[in-house]
Amino acid sequence: MVQGSKTQKIVLDSQGSYLGMEKGCFTVKDREGNVQRFPLFENTLGSVVLKSGNAVSTGALASLGFWDIDVLIMTQRGNPVAMLRSLDDSSHVETRIAQYESLKNVKFSEIAKQFVLSKIEAQNQVLSKYGLRRLDYSHIEQVKGLKETDSRTLRNRLTTIESHCSRLYFDQIFQMFNEPLRPDGRNGFKAYDGINNLFNLAYEVLSWKVHIALVRARLEPFMGYLHSLAWSKPSLVCDFQELYRYLMDDYVIQYARGLKAKDFTLKTEDFSSKKKGKREYLSDFKTRDFMKSLNEYFLSEVKIPRYRMGKKQELETLISEEAMLFAKYLRNERQTWIPRIPSLA
Repeated sequence: MVQGSKTQKIVLDSQGSYLGMEKGCFTVKDREGNVQRFPLFENTLGSVVLKSGNAVSTGALASLGFWDIDVLIMTQRGNPVAMLRSLDDSSHVETRIAQYESLKNVKFSEIAKQFVLSKIEAQNQVLSKYGLRRLDYSHIEQVKGLKETDSRTLRNRLTTIESHCSRLYFDQIFQMFNEPLRPDGRNGFKAYDGINNLFNLAYEVLSWKVHIALVRARLEPFMGYLHSLAWSKPSLVCDFQELYRYLMDDYVIQYARGLKAKDFTLKTEDFSSKKKGKREYLSDFKTRDFMKSLNEYFLSEVKIPRYRMGKKQELETLISEEAMLFAKYLRNERQTWIPRIPSLA
């Protein structure tokens, strides 16, 4: 169980636990028979996370739905596969209409540019932290100076600038890795080397966190601004990831300092119906350690005030709050939206 300033979160992540209802309380019983109780009348429970390998009663699920408490269902590895929400939760309509309309008005350009500007600012934080050369300010001026009104043209111009900056960024970042582990360049989908796959794994975990935050904010995860709209592509998730990738980069750099070639293993995989290839991954033991420590990192505090209360908050909460503030901007409840980027310690 995780307790915050306003809400509690029940997490069933160790196998053999059971979530039930008893006399107006949610009850969590672990495999040793220990029981925790969460009274409904206190109204402090904000969400429940259920990982495979655990059990829940239908009575508890009905109460969670009735009290409008978010329920996230995940695999044991931590991959979210479904969310349970109340049928009465229809407040997303206004937000999604505003999101659709923003694709055709001046907000589209402002939002798309903001994702790139924030990413460049964030990447420069990483470069500064490790004494590397910052990205030139001219790239920021290029983004700010774009006047294209056609969405496709603007996307192409922005992604060209973003890709160029990312290439310059990773050319420097990868030089910090020891020679046996150093990648030749940044590769995403189906990378062969272990370090790129480590970055990809961290980004995958980040995408889960972002996707959940966007759904909770009643946003459409598959309708983005910087990334193109395509079937099965969560474009807005991809957009929001750009705001926090630098945190994953810094985390991987720190984690990889203690890694050696023996910590990686080769796995033969199908690349097509007629082609096989070997890809390098962290060993299973190291992967479990990496995932555990990365999930703990999302619960670490960042020095950004929580909206209307507190001087700091957990990183996971910040992502959720930023999605909420973005939705408010789309609904014209805020005049501007400038993402809050945590500083690196």
